Amino acid sequence: MRAVILSAGRGSRLLPLTELMPKCLVPVGGRAILDHQLDALAAAGTDSAIVVAGYRFDQVGAHLAVHPSPIPVQLSFNPFWAVSSSIGSAWMAREAFSDPFCLLNGDTTLTSGILARAMQAEFSSVALVVEPLRDAAPDDMLVRVEGRMVVAVSKALTPDLATHRSLGVVLGAKGSGYGAVLERVIAGENGIQAYHHDVVAALAAQGLVTAIEETGGGWVEIDRPEDITRWTSPEGAEA
Repeated sequence: MRAVILSAGRGSRLLPLTELMPKCLVPVGGRAILDHQLDALAAAGTDSAIVVAGYRFDQVGAHLAVHPSPIPVQLSFNPFWAVSSSIGSAWMAREAFSDPFCLLNGDTTLTSGILARAMQAEFSSVALVVEPLRDAAPDDMLVRVEGRMVVAVSKALTPDLATHRSLGVVLGAKGSGYGAVLERVIAGENGIQAYHHDVVAALAAQGLVTAIEETGGGWVEIDRPEDITRWTSPEGAEA
C-alpha cells in the first residue's frame, strides 16, 4: 500500500512558526511532523509514500535529503497550493489512486497502530478512519455513520446529525473509484475550493465508504501553537 501525505498548505493558524517553514516541518517533540508520519507509516507496513508539498516546497526536499525516510518518498509539487483547497493536493497525487492507498493530512501525528488497523481492515471500495464525536471543535470534519457505513461527511454537518469526526485518514482498495470521483469533484463549479473529504462525501452518497472506528485516542492534529505545547507522543499514549 502506498501512502499519500497532503502537506502543501502554509498553516496560517500556526503563525509565526510557519512564517519561515512549511507546516509539515514544524517540530513537535523535537522532530518534524512529517518525520513522525513517515515513521508511523513505515511501522504500519506502508511500502512507499508520495508527499505533496507547496508552500516552501524547496525546504521539504532539503529536509528529506538530510533526514532519510524509512520508506521511499516521492516528492510532488502542488503549484496551486495558494489558490486551491486540499483537493488540489490530492489531484497532484492522482496516479496513486488506482492502486491501494492510504491518504492522510499533513498536520496530524498518529500511532502506527491506528494506521496498521486501517490498512488491515476489510472494505470493498473506500474507508474513512473516524472516532465517536463527543465535543465538536469548530474546524472538525464531521461524519455521520450508520451501521458500518459513512453516509455523510462535511464540516457543515449539524451536531445533531454528526456521530463521528474524521481523523483525516482515507483508505482505498484497488479500483476503488476514488480517482474518478476526485476528477468529477474538482471539475465541478468551484471544485478547486473543495476539500479532499468532499470526494469521500460523494462516494458515501453512493454507499461506498466503510467507517473504521477508533476509540482510544492515539492521534494529535497540530493546528495551533498550543497543540505543540500540549503534544505528547501518540505512540506513548497508545502503549
